[in-house]
Amino acid sequence: MKDMNIKIIGESPALQGVIRAAGLVASADVTTLICGESGTGKELLARLLHSKSQRSTNTFVALNCAALPEPLAEATLFGHRKGAYTGAADSQPGVIKAADGGTLFLDEIGELPLSLQAKLLRFLETGEFMPVGASSAVKVNARVISATNRDLYAEVQAGRFRQDLFYRLNVVPLQMPPLRQRLEDVEILLTQFTHSFATESRLAPPSYTKEALDTLRSYNWPGNVRELKNFCHRMTILLSGCLITVDNLPAEIKGTRHAMREGFSLLDMGLGLNEMEEELIRQALLRADGNRSKAARALGVSRDTLLYRLKKHQLG
Repeated sequence: MKDMNIKIIGESPALQGVIRAAGLVASADVTTLICGESGTGKELLARLLHSKSQRSTNTFVALNCAALPEPLAEATLFGHRKGAYTGAADSQPGVIKAADGGTLFLDEIGELPLSLQAKLLRFLETGEFMPVGASSAVKVNARVISATNRDLYAEVQAGRFRQDLFYRLNVVPLQMPPLRQRLEDVEILLTQFTHSFATESRLAPPSYTKEALDTLRSYNWPGNVRELKNFCHRMTILLSGCLITVDNLPAEIKGTRHAMREGFSLLDMGLGLNEMEEELIRQALLRADGNRSKAARALGVSRDTLLYRLKKHQLG
């Protein structure tokens, strides 16, 4: 049955651009790769794609590749026949077969073992696969949407991900923005999550002072929407019906306010923006162990932008 309740909350241009692109991609029935940091809502976007597609009346099957125990990964994905291996007391169809006619969502695709990547590629190209212990191939018609928080291109260069599979998955890429690039959505999400949890728990929702809201909007939310959602749940339970001030916020969030007030100072001749930018880039590279893609994500910019800044500051 078609799910009419799939909604991604937010009004920021960064998010709305992705939602518009998803609306176009949904009806195309092509393989789609959703990229983005953990907690940005990649599975929710995949479900939105399914709900707006011609397959919406059929099943949506999600599999977290990072949670697959390698000895059972092939059987989980492709199924197995009775007696195919020790403990295989019954035949099982596998998740690909379960998604026949619908959508298969492969979350954290970058974690899929190399040994299975060639078999997945064959399925994507032919629609056929061989269950473990079977003597004949199975034909399945399923749309595949995958997601990753890794830089798959870098994984290809490092030999940890097949190049041919990367290009086959990356037919239409979609990028979910981190919450720090859509801070204007923080208050909208805060209100939605707080009232939802309060209603579910039959509690009075807490409210926030202006200073507390300003602090929340200034925090960079490294855990993205998932972190904000957990924060709202915690505040609703612990401070039901209360007016939340900055003093009630977790230490890591209050630290944002402190940094805003005391973290930078004006130089005698004005604010040294170039020096600040250079220092931030150095810190991001240090924390990312020199990985430029990770450093760019930490800074909230594209990799190309970071490369330009590195050249500008002659940081090599």
